Amino acid sequence: MTHPWWLNPCQQADLATAEAASERQRQLTKPAGSLGQLEQLVVCLAGLQRQLKPQAERVWVAIFAADHGVVAEGVSAYPQAVTGQMLQNFVTGGAAISVLARQLGATLEVIDLGTVNALQLPGVRHLNIGPGTVNFTQGPAMTAAQGELALAAGREAALRAHTAGAQVFIGGEMGIGNTCAASALACALLGCPAVALAGPGTGLAAAGVAHKARVIDRALARHAGVTEPFEQLLALGGFEIAALVGAYLGCAQAGIAVLVDGFICSVAALLAVRLNPSARPWLLFAHQGAEPGHRAVLEALQAEPLLALGLRLGEGSGAALAVPLLRLACDLHGQMATFAEAAVADRPA
Repeated sequence: MTHPWWLNPCQQADLATAEAASERQRQLTKPAGSLGQLEQLVVCLAGLQRQLKPQAERVWVAIFAADHGVVAEGVSAYPQAVTGQMLQNFVTGGAAISVLARQLGATLEVIDLGTVNALQLPGVRHLNIGPGTVNFTQGPAMTAAQGELALAAGREAALRAHTAGAQVFIGGEMGIGNTCAASALACALLGCPAVALAGPGTGLAAAGVAHKARVIDRALARHAGVTEPFEQLLALGGFEIAALVGAYLGCAQAGIAVLVDGFICSVAALLAVRLNPSARPWLLFAHQGAEPGHRAVLEALQAEPLLALGLRLGEGSGAALAVPLLRLACDLHGQMATFAEAAVADRPA
C-alpha cells in the first residue's frame, strides 16, 4: 500500500484564538467558570474554527449503513432485513434522525456501503462495496480493498460537508449486528474480554448478551495475532464503522468539528485516533449511552460527553440532540455582555 491518506496530518486548532475566547469567558457577566463544561466546549470550538465567536448553525449529518455477516450467529434481536428497511425510513423522513435533522435545519445524507440484498432507493447513495461483511468468527470481516473503499466513502462525506461550509459534522450508523462488531473492535483495541463490554444492543435479554459475548470471544481468539489498528478494522469491523473512521479523519484533515454519537461511533472514533492521533482535538463527544462498553471507550479517549440520557438508538440521534446545547453555548459566549459593556462591577483581581 502506498502512503495511506488517513495518516496525513490533521488541521491544528489555533491556540491564540482559543486563549482569546477563554479571556472573553472571563470577562462575561457571570462568575468565572460558572457555565462549567459549556465554557470549555466553546473555547475548544473557537480554536478549531479559528474565530473568537464560533458557530454551530450549519450541521451536516451523514448516516452510514451496512450489513454484518456475524448476524448469522444470532447476536441481534432484529432480523437483518431491518437494515434496508431503515434506509427507506431515513430518506422518507420517518426515522428519529430524520426528525431531528429537520428540526435542526441540518443536511442529512444516507450512504449504503453494502447490504445483503442490493438496494436501489431514491435519495440513498448506494456504494455496493459488498453484500455486507463476512462472519468474523470464520475469517476477516472484509478485505483490505473493501476497507479502503469504506474509509474513502467516509472521507468523501466529510469533503462534501466541507464544500457545503458545514461547521459541525455528525456521523450516524445503521446495521443490524453492528453493536456486536463495535464491541469486538473495542475489545481488541482495549485488550479486554467480551464480557466486559458486550451489551444488549437493540434489546437482547441477559441470555442473548451472554451468547453475544461468547461469539465475540471466539472472534477475538481467531484474530488474536492482529494488533495493528487498520488490520483490526478489517478483521472485526463493518463497512459503516470503517466509513465513520474515514469521516472523522477526513473532517480532522479538512478542519470540521465532529460531534461523535454513541457507542458504535465512539469505537470508530477510538480507532480513528489509534490510526492518526492528531485527529483527537476535532472530536467532541455528544453523550454517554446505555451500552455498557461506552464508558470504557470514552475513558480511553479521555472524553467528557455533554449528555447522559441513557440513549442506545444510534443513527447519530444523540449527537443531534446535543446540537442545541452546542448552539446555546455559542450564543452565550457570543451574546452575553462583558462586565465593562454592562457596567457591572467585576470581582477584584
